[in-house]
Amino acid sequence: MTLTTSPQAAKSTDKLNYRVLLGSLSGSVIEWFDFLVYGTVAALVFNKLFFPSDNEFVSTLLAYISFSLTFFFRPLGGIIFAHIGDRIGRKKTLFITLMLMGGGTVAIGLLPDYAAIGIAAPILLIAFRILQGLGIGGEWGGALLLAYEYAPKNRRGLYGAVPQMGISLGMLLAAGVVALLTLLPEGQFLTWGWRVPFVASVVLVFIGLWIRNGLDETPEFKRIRETGAQLRLPIKEVVTKHWGAVLVSIGAKAAETGPFYIFGTYVIAYATNILGARENTVLLAVAAAAFVATIWMPIFGRISDSVSRAALYRWSATATIVLVLPYYFVLNTGATWALFAATVVGFGLLWGSVNAILGTLIAENFAPEVRYTGASLGYQLGAAIFGGTAPIIAAWLFEISGGQWWPIAVYVAGCASVSIVASFFIKRVAHQEG
Repeated sequence: MTLTTSPQAAKSTDKLNYRVLLGSLSGSVIEWFDFLVYGTVAALVFNKLFFPSDNEFVSTLLAYISFSLTFFFRPLGGIIFAHIGDRIGRKKTLFITLMLMGGGTVAIGLLPDYAAIGIAAPILLIAFRILQGLGIGGEWGGALLLAYEYAPKNRRGLYGAVPQMGISLGMLLAAGVVALLTLLPEGQFLTWGWRVPFVASVVLVFIGLWIRNGLDETPEFKRIRETGAQLRLPIKEVVTKHWGAVLVSIGAKAAETGPFYIFGTYVIAYATNILGARENTVLLAVAAAAFVATIWMPIFGRISDSVSRAALYRWSATATIVLVLPYYFVLNTGATWALFAATVVGFGLLWGSVNAILGTLIAENFAPEVRYTGASLGYQLGAAIFGGTAPIIAAWLFEISGGQWWPIAVYVAGCASVSIVASFFIKRVAHQEG
């Protein structure tokens, strides 16, 4: 009897794991596509259509401020939806966050510009961005835990890397789609072309909801529910008893989020405005780097299951410090091959390495009953502090230095240094649980 049912059970488990990973990845891709298409378009369109000014620097800065504002609402979204996730379930939150994110994105695509409705245009744009921020603030933790809490203990690095792939896949789709649309005549792109990915994302949202509809709650949440270990107010427990783990998570996030927005977002404005590269060429370089990151992350996540994750993260952050100067030396040659090479190394490999294991590293800091809340709070606060301000800081540093790139490199190195320090204080609660 055992010989007959065991292979069937194994097959069922394999199928379940595959569906869980697909459900985790699909929603993550959609969320990040919606979120990042804004960052891609901000440097190309919103400075002209929603924040017009006689000063190009001021218009670009305002566009990036609208991009960065969302980050300060991500922790709030994380707290709200993580509370639901730790109290009611991981699955339910993933439906809410996906619909919230999708609704904000479609609304942006349909929004009239400044020339049509005046000051109401940037105000509504910011309001819809806030909706996006709230949605993605809760989405990340749910997508991560959906994969992480189903994973075998010796494969948590691999499983935790899968939802992280959604970031690079979302970037790949965003950069690729916008790159194709920039081939339109400039007038058509500014009139309607940029709106296409925003409005069309509604199709992706429905696909994501359909995939997630067939998923069950994670085994760890079921155990918490069955044993009555759910907390009435998880955020209180996190703030009073797990604040150290939150601080470590914030610090660990620095090496991922700061370099991400320098290597993957600010590079668009830098290469087009400073180096004179064509917009679609830069976007294709970012898309190529995102493709490399997507392939590399599950490999690196699997490696982290065989060695110390904290040490591996530390070495990855150190590599970012060592290579950020060569990154700019190569990029500043202005050659097309240099743009692709620098972006692939900076975004595809350096960022891809730290991002692959960041989610698992943070999740391992928290016990299951507060994991959604603790991981989301640390991750989203880190994003607000080190990520949301990165494009603004980069533009500001470039301006006050008289057009020098080295202060931006110092900023990237500073972010990585914070994470190196944080990596020495990481604890593996999951490992202690056995």
